[in-house]
Amino acid sequence: MISKGLAIKVLNEALATGGDYAEIYLEDTDAGSVLLENGKVETAGRRNVFGAGIRILLKTASVYGYTSDISEKSLLALAHGLAARFTGTRLFTVRSIEKQHVKVVNKIDDHIKDVAIEDKIALLRECYNAANAVDKRVIRIQDAFTDDYKQIEIFSAEGEIGKQFENTEERGRLVMIAMATENGKVETSFSGPGRFAGWSWFKNTIDYKAKAADTAKKAIMMLTAAECPSGRFPVVITNGWGGVIFHEACGHSLEATATAKKLSVFSDSIGKQIANTIVSAYDDGTMPNEWGSNNIDSEGNPTQKNQLIKDGICVGFLVDKFNGRRLGMEANGVSRRQSYRFEPTSRMSNTYIAPGKDKAEDIVKDTKLGIYVANFGGGSVNPVTGEFNFSASEAYIIRDGKICEPVRGCTLIGSGKEVLMNIDRVADDVGLGQGMCGSASGSIPVNVGQPTIRIKEITVGGRGGKPQ
Repeated sequence: MISKGLAIKVLNEALATGGDYAEIYLEDTDAGSVLLENGKVETAGRRNVFGAGIRILLKTASVYGYTSDISEKSLLALAHGLAARFTGTRLFTVRSIEKQHVKVVNKIDDHIKDVAIEDKIALLRECYNAANAVDKRVIRIQDAFTDDYKQIEIFSAEGEIGKQFENTEERGRLVMIAMATENGKVETSFSGPGRFAGWSWFKNTIDYKAKAADTAKKAIMMLTAAECPSGRFPVVITNGWGGVIFHEACGHSLEATATAKKLSVFSDSIGKQIANTIVSAYDDGTMPNEWGSNNIDSEGNPTQKNQLIKDGICVGFLVDKFNGRRLGMEANGVSRRQSYRFEPTSRMSNTYIAPGKDKAEDIVKDTKLGIYVANFGGGSVNPVTGEFNFSASEAYIIRDGKICEPVRGCTLIGSGKEVLMNIDRVADDVGLGQGMCGSASGSIPVNVGQPTIRIKEITVGGRGGKPQ
């Protein structure tokens, strides 16, 4: 996007007042979206996101700025203005830049951006027809497809020889929402499979019509659900999207963004037991073509498989370059950002609890009375304390080892520390679910995941009476 010669000029301008690291992040994103409302096209189009961000570090101080104008004059002016935040003298001069090899972990053969809009609309109409055929009580169906093709270039320097990285990201997501109503009750169900992949995965690999029908069926089912009981119960949480509870209540608290500032309940937990010994957990940005994967992070570091918990012991954090300085730790490939408008920081990618030795059906069979959570809706978390409040969009009573009637209004209340220590069963059926995670560096695609697990006791909020 810019020449090495211009990059050297900009980096040296940024380093003029004593910075010990400078970075230019350039982005060109071609993003598209199509939305159907009850089978009719509401919106369809593409947009371009283009610009650059410059960051300067000096020990544990950081300044950042961005611009949509990547001309020489604009970039030099931005670098000069940021450098003015420091008052020292130049530590080194960048003499040259060497292009770095980027291993392509996520290979794509057919680009979504090249697919005709009519083909995307046709797929979405098939989803609508499948959902609409389920039941007349389904009154509103939204189907959408979003994709983005992102070309990234990074120049960085912390010595006389700078580095250049080039990377391409491409993701697509199919979103299906069904709303059902009866006797004044309204229920909504959601499904949103996504992938760092091309069009063929959506068209030929996933059964999108079955997913659309299932989304509508879930909305219908919840219309007749009884109110969830409240109290302290065992709770079995399904695999895949059930991992959002670990992501929110525990994962964010293991990011260096929080731990480096002592703003996490786990800030001083390395080497300490924070979970039941049957619990291990990872964040793995190297999983080929997964929603949260990448070839490199936003600093140019190769993505990694980072173990966070091993047999209940906290063994690592997610560390970006800047917060690594505060912690005295090396960056481990997790620095991420939404776009050039955001300064990067440590973020999750594909975060999951590792498989255990149990079978999912045995965990349910061995639970006499409890709650089975099949899907989560919204929630809130305090990252400092780890305390959370999560609503289940799909839940059932477990009675005598069997999954029985659905319940509505189920809320799980607790803390990350409590959940991790109270997990007493872990199955072998790891699954992943796609979502968007918002934090300091914007909204980014992440996978949450886990096998089926059981929390031996947790507070359940609901409006129903004691379960029978």
